[in-house]
Amino acid sequence: MNPPDSPPAANSSASATASNSAAATTSATAPASVASATTQPQTQPRPKPHRRPIRTLKAKPPKNATKSQPLSTKQIVGLILGAIVFLVPLIVDIPNLGEPGERMLAIFMLAIVFWVTEPVPLTATAVLVIGLEVLMVSTGALVDPTGGDPAQEEYVAKYSQYFATLANPVIILFLGGFMIADGAEKYGLDHNLAAVMLKPFPEKARLTTLGLMLITALLSMFMSNTATTATMFTVVIPILGALPKGKARAGVALSIPLAANVGGIGTPVGTPPNAIAVGALAEKGLHVSFFQWMVMAVPFMLVVLFLSWLFLCALFIPKDAVIHIEMNSKWDTSRKAILFYIVAVTTILLWMTESIHGVSSNIVGFIPVVVLLCLKVMDGEDIKKLDWPVLWLVAGGIAMGEGIGNTGLDEFLVGSVPWETLSPVLIVALLGLVGFAIANVISHSASANLLVPLAVALAVSLEGVDTVTVACAVAIACSLGMSMPISTPPNAIAYATGEITVKQMVILGLVVGTGATVVLVFALPQVWALLGLV
Repeated sequence: MNPPDSPPAANSSASATASNSAAATTSATAPASVASATTQPQTQPRPKPHRRPIRTLKAKPPKNATKSQPLSTKQIVGLILGAIVFLVPLIVDIPNLGEPGERMLAIFMLAIVFWVTEPVPLTATAVLVIGLEVLMVSTGALVDPTGGDPAQEEYVAKYSQYFATLANPVIILFLGGFMIADGAEKYGLDHNLAAVMLKPFPEKARLTTLGLMLITALLSMFMSNTATTATMFTVVIPILGALPKGKARAGVALSIPLAANVGGIGTPVGTPPNAIAVGALAEKGLHVSFFQWMVMAVPFMLVVLFLSWLFLCALFIPKDAVIHIEMNSKWDTSRKAILFYIVAVTTILLWMTESIHGVSSNIVGFIPVVVLLCLKVMDGEDIKKLDWPVLWLVAGGIAMGEGIGNTGLDEFLVGSVPWETLSPVLIVALLGLVGFAIANVISHSASANLLVPLAVALAVSLEGVDTVTVACAVAIACSLGMSMPISTPPNAIAYATGEITVKQMVILGLVVGTGATVVLVFALPQVWALLGLV
């Protein structure tokens, strides 16, 4: 059999015959001078060997390639301003701050500008923080971080300490949460739970919306806010189509991101700011268990959820609006799906009973990673789908906190403001309100990365200020910033449906977020202290 690219044998023979015929014709018609040379041996011209046609190969763009977008004015300003604020502490001598602290201040200021203006992705800034800490303020620094002053050696940490933030126990906890969330999506657990839990709610639009919000909040406690919102909108889109155009549609669409943002408050794995707070506290030797966080946050979450539902109904959903829902659950009963259900339920139960069995929730978080991979319930493709950028973003926040503490920058920042003149209540309120305000215009994770390390350093240095209270309050406040489409991915997903105006989102987000933050910073710390939770 001939190779696919070579011509058939018959074609080759025909080609050779044609060549010989052409040669004979030429001899017959040649001049006499040429014909008289027949005494010398003649060589028959050989047929030219067949050559494959040369194909021009065009380079194909790599998969998932995206065209690079030009930088916006905001990003260009961010690059320039970032370079300036980075260089100033390195050039100008700052009183009462050593060489390691000045370098860390440069890194901190650069991170602030980059996280606000986003000339590079948020995750890239987080990794940049770790890299700069290793190269500038660690034992692996390219230039002596002590500036030749032996007294500054205590402010220089080993470079391995900064690299270790990429595998911090809190990162492992989040990794386990991501494995469960992705597995729930893979085996349809999220959609089936939503279908089952919606059945008890009647067809009245207001009560159906309450059901949607409760389910969204529950899923968001253990899944990422973004994944939860995307999952719930597969349920909500048909509902929106059944409603007449108007405020009712907007109200139902707004209920999902609102519940996703609030629901993430409930557990340490619900949203990155929670993990950043837990990690920052752990660096100071303060452990907050999975169950302790839930006891502190879930009651507040439910109150905010219920009050926001009342406001949402009053603003958007008429009393007589009706929604007809037909959702059928179709459970996957394969061996792998059943194994996943068992592992997921066991992990959540172990997280919630840490005070009984004594196994850290961080260690428990690694159990689903190991078991699901070893049982082939999840595989390498599932690992690729995990939200690695979020993990690295959290790691950057943890590294920021370590750098601020190791270099003495925390002492400098605390000492530069007369915090001792303020009451503990005002300190918590100020930090919480700042966190809420910032989180409306930049990502929740970036807000927590900037504020939580400073808040923890401040609380540790002041008498009468509980560090756990401050860290938890600031982290939760960062999750309440949800007044605009850019505030958080769930808002962007909801806005993309075309059922919501920016004005509607701003009104709902500001009223709910401001009210919840005021309760959080002024009332909740007293409740936590009264119940002995902090």
